[in-house]
Amino acid sequence: MTEATASHEAVPADELRFRRRRMMSGLAWAAITVSIFAGWFVVTRVGVTRTLRFWDITALRFAIGAVLMAPVLVRGASRYSRRDWIDGLLFSLLWGVPFVLLVSYGLGFTSAAAASSTVPTLMPVIAGTLAWVFLGERPAGQRLLGFAAIVCGMLTMAWLSSGLGHGSLLGFACLIGASTLWSIYTLVFRRSRLNGIEAAAFICVWSAVLYLPPYVFLGASHLGEASAGELALQVVYQGILVSTVAVITFNRAVAQLGAPVSSAIMALVPVVATLLAIVVLGEVPSLPEGAAIVTVALGVVLASGLFARSGNRPHP
Repeated sequence: MTEATASHEAVPADELRFRRRRMMSGLAWAAITVSIFAGWFVVTRVGVTRTLRFWDITALRFAIGAVLMAPVLVRGASRYSRRDWIDGLLFSLLWGVPFVLLVSYGLGFTSAAAASSTVPTLMPVIAGTLAWVFLGERPAGQRLLGFAAIVCGMLTMAWLSSGLGHGSLLGFACLIGASTLWSIYTLVFRRSRLNGIEAAAFICVWSAVLYLPPYVFLGASHLGEASAGELALQVVYQGILVSTVAVITFNRAVAQLGAPVSSAIMALVPVVATLLAIVVLGEVPSLPEGAAIVTVALGVVLASGLFARSGNRPHP
């Protein structure tokens, strides 16, 4: 009998059942998160290619998100220090208005599949590179291989999409910029004492305070030109599902599955987004584009370190 088998048999049946339930629960939370994030690219592209503009999408996201998330800050107001509020402001400048504006603008010039294969998947590459350069955290060989696969797949997607008229270099530049802001946010967030829900609340509230006054004052709104159905879709998706629900479900998935497994499952975002884009937008990728999306997804799985040897595997 091997050591691994012996240790497995030593685990009580109740503990095994608990682990299975925890795994199934974590997978369910992860599935919800993937569905919301994948749908976000499709729903946002629907908005920016019809009546609404990318600045309207941003306004809806943070106006509704601020209303829903403000109670988090109100309840904890007495324990938030000046540094917490400054951190929250910094978070809003990284993963708040600038991020959403760049993604929304980029989606006006690229397909939903290309955008979903760029923003969330390039983020671990940029974050890992920054952590290596500035923090001395050198990624293991498997993660480097994953980074290379992501970059190759993303560059192939950009080249193919531009050549086939499905996107532009400007659109991809905006998406890469958004991914860079997200990457910096993940590194800055690590030194903060705020949790994920609190950070999301600060992002929504600070973004609403900074963005909505000039948005209203300058008369930039096209909301009055949109149909009730279009507005309802964007309000529910941008303001409720993305700003609030996805944050909670992703945190639950990480808590129950661990960061490596959760990151690997997030590799399904571009795949699911591509399938949704085919049904909703009629954006059918070519065979080479499909191969590039699969390459990116495999790269994310490798970059997560899920299959690294236990000694080199990142901690949950």
